[in-house]
Amino acid sequence: MATLSSTLALFFSFALLYFNLISASFSPLDHYLVNCGSPEHTTVDFDHRRFTGDVSDSTASFLTSTESISLADPNPCPKSSPIYHTARVFTRPSKYKFGIKNPGMHLVRLHFRRLRGSLDFSNAKFHVLANGFVLFNSLSVEMGKGFEIVKDYVIGVDSDVLVITFVPSEKSNFAFVNAIEVISAPNDLIADVAQHVSFDKNEQIHGLLKNGFETVYRVNVGGWKVTPFNDSLWRTWVTDDEYLKSDDGSSKVHFGGRINYQEGGASREVGPDNVYNTARVIRSSGNSIPELKMTWTFPVTKGYKYLVRMHFCDIASIARGMLFFNVYVNNNLAYKNLDLTEVTNRLLASPFYADFVVDGDSSGVLTLSVGPSNMSLPHAVDAILNGVEIMKINNSVGSFDGKICAHAVLKSWKRGNGNVLYPMLAAVFMLLMAFVIMHRRRTGVTDSVAWWRLPTEIPEVNLKYGNQLSSNKL
Repeated sequence: MATLSSTLALFFSFALLYFNLISASFSPLDHYLVNCGSPEHTTVDFDHRRFTGDVSDSTASFLTSTESISLADPNPCPKSSPIYHTARVFTRPSKYKFGIKNPGMHLVRLHFRRLRGSLDFSNAKFHVLANGFVLFNSLSVEMGKGFEIVKDYVIGVDSDVLVITFVPSEKSNFAFVNAIEVISAPNDLIADVAQHVSFDKNEQIHGLLKNGFETVYRVNVGGWKVTPFNDSLWRTWVTDDEYLKSDDGSSKVHFGGRINYQEGGASREVGPDNVYNTARVIRSSGNSIPELKMTWTFPVTKGYKYLVRMHFCDIASIARGMLFFNVYVNNNLAYKNLDLTEVTNRLLASPFYADFVVDGDSSGVLTLSVGPSNMSLPHAVDAILNGVEIMKINNSVGSFDGKICAHAVLKSWKRGNGNVLYPMLAAVFMLLMAFVIMHRRRTGVTDSVAWWRLPTEIPEVNLKYGNQLSSNKL
């Protein structure tokens, strides 16, 4: 009987633990995964997510365009995800509309890959707009044949609908997309406050949530690539080897224990376990403190502000209160004598992240460093970094790619079509008038005028646009 009671108690303990894990996991109220151009009702990608085809009955309301075609790769690469085997192609401005149940910040991911076949994807030049933001202009994006491109954004939605618009750059060009994700973001994903760091000041700024963000780098420092399957927000984290400029005297560490997430601190949605349980560290091996820094460099586009998020988790110290180090952004001191146990309620292996806003200067490079401070201790860890995220902030016209606003993009399409149509009509009218004059001279008619009916099948060029100009700025 005692054995049965123990077994039942153990069973209910595991059941309760399982329930707590499920209830604590992130479950977004808005969660749309669309496989564009696919006739299949659902498509399962490599990360076991189910994408719905945009030509099925259940998602017909997403796509509002009636002038598009769906394409399928006749010989898809077996190593590519099934969501890249089809695409939706547009020859004029076209929209996807997503109903929003939970207004606020949303994750928007767009997937692109050229398909093999008769269509020449070198003519794919287009803008993508989302609720007043210009997400990108593909003239500055290399649409390569052999790889996928994922454009990753966090934008605010304060209405009950999110509209994503694809606009060909010219009438002879076309737009396309392979897949779209629209997901409610957790409330703690982006804070409204950050430290603005520059060469002459380090001050707190507010109002970040008035802006949109494009993720340009998401890096797992000292660890392996993290796929969407291992991230509660279905993100990809790449390794840091490509960006590490100086690692002399540093080493990688891996932690097999439990990450201590705390209420009010970094959550698994901010950073997954697989980011916080790996790191690069500087460790003193004797009585002297190493005079070195670990440095990472990232190419960026000048003229934009960037939100830099650095992830820390002390998984290497043998005791609390032994790790003190400095943090540098663009060679400017951002944190002095950072003590992780002080900001994590004196817990080891507890995650902490710091947000900095920096300007993309004329060098086109953003530099991050960590190194020992004047409080660092011998025979201890003297610097650590677990992860890095760098997000571009939209400029003053609401664009992540150039100085043209969403309203101007739509207006230029209308004007571009008009510039083609009106000269053609004028030429036809002049030819008709010349023919009338020549006919009158030949017949000698002077007291009457011959009227010719103009063509009535004129293409419709007037479009109604609902996107508004965004003027968010810090």
